[in-house]
Amino acid sequence: MAEDKKKKKNRLERLRHKYRMTIINDDTFEEVFNLKLSRLNIINWVGVSVILLIILSISIVAFTPLREYIPGYSDVQTKRNAAIAIFKADSLNLEIRNRDMYIQNIRNVLSGEIGTDTVRDETTGNDVQYDGISDDRTTEDSLMRERIEQYEKYNLLSAYSNEIEKPGYFLFSPVKGVLSSSFNPKEGHYGIDIVCDEDEAVKAAMDGTVFFSAFTRATGYTIQLQHRNGLITVYKHCSAVFKKEGEPVEAGEPLGVVGNTGEYSTGPHLHFEIWENGQPVDPQLLISF
Repeated sequence: MAEDKKKKKNRLERLRHKYRMTIINDDTFEEVFNLKLSRLNIINWVGVSVILLIILSISIVAFTPLREYIPGYSDVQTKRNAAIAIFKADSLNLEIRNRDMYIQNIRNVLSGEIGTDTVRDETTGNDVQYDGISDDRTTEDSLMRERIEQYEKYNLLSAYSNEIEKPGYFLFSPVKGVLSSSFNPKEGHYGIDIVCDEDEAVKAAMDGTVFFSAFTRATGYTIQLQHRNGLITVYKHCSAVFKKEGEPVEAGEPLGVVGNTGEYSTGPHLHFEIWENGQPVDPQLLISF
């Protein structure tokens, strides 16, 4: 044990033992430079130099453009460009899907393959129990029946009830307002005019597909829908339209806003037309305004 301790002490002393490095002029033997060093000092200086070199290298790589040459590393601009490219690719895919849907809807309109209404039939598929319903007439029921019968006597449209009823048709009123001009095909007025607020929403009267949506000088912003069974609805003089050609719409869905556009318009109103197999139909026969 004593010998081992002595060997370790000798090694430490060797590391601390100082050496002199002297530079002498060969001609005059004059001492030009001298330096005292030890092995321990050399080790310390080399270690410090290596650490400083590592710190310097990391700083250069991290804070200078040299980092872009490291494999697998990308700068902020490259990442931003990659993100923008991803967003554009996603937008292009969505645009392609919309374009395909648009083309398919146009094909359906041209071929007449228009789907049926999505309005649920209230007469089927319900769970109402009729067993406990009584058919006994009360005094109030009899009075109500008499009032309705008296009203129907003077209802001018009741005489045309067989002509009004269209199997499978269920149309909504496009706007809420006051009827200002009625259907008069003899004077070239193939629809009705409904006066309402200028910011009133124009809604689809029935499920269908937009086959015309544009601005014309005569009727302003106009939108036309193709429905099943050869039915077409027309909405004119809008201040703006929300749908494009080929887009499918559901009954009650907003199509635009009531306006006062076009040379034929004399104030904020909606001109509404219904056509069936190329023939104009009085909207009042199908919709209660």
